[in-house]
Amino acid sequence: MPSDVQELRPKPPESEKITINLGFVDLGHIDLMVKDGFYSNRTDFIRTAIRNQLERHADVVKQSTIRKGLDLGLRNYTRADLEAARQAREMLHINVLGLASIAQDVTADLARATIGSVSVLGALHATPAVKAALADRTG
Repeated sequence: MPSDVQELRPKPPESEKITINLGFVDLGHIDLMVKDGFYSNRTDFIRTAIRNQLERHADVVKQSTIRKGLDLGLRNYTRADLEAARQAREMLHINVLGLASIAQDVTADLARATIGSVSVLGALHATPAVKAALADRTG
């Protein structure tokens, strides 16, 4: 990025790193498929397998998402959102399937005053102080 350009809002990461344990035979099968050119690498195989399973169960996931009232995808909570909730004397209930992000300028006190519950299936990005302040409201 040129030195005269400032990034106003950092782009959130598009993925989260996870670690899995596989048996040696399963890992060997994956390596064989990579070696034979079916997949570019182990990660490509695992992502494809996960996407296939999610597609296979798409109807069940969709029904569950609706039943649980989950916001799907990326949901960003800004300081202005939380200030507006405090002004209206409302508590926010964060229910997200995907990525929930609480802005870096949100203080722990503001988060506790305006967020009643947090349920995130995926990832929650917030400062360590905000995560700590909401620990008893996270399920």
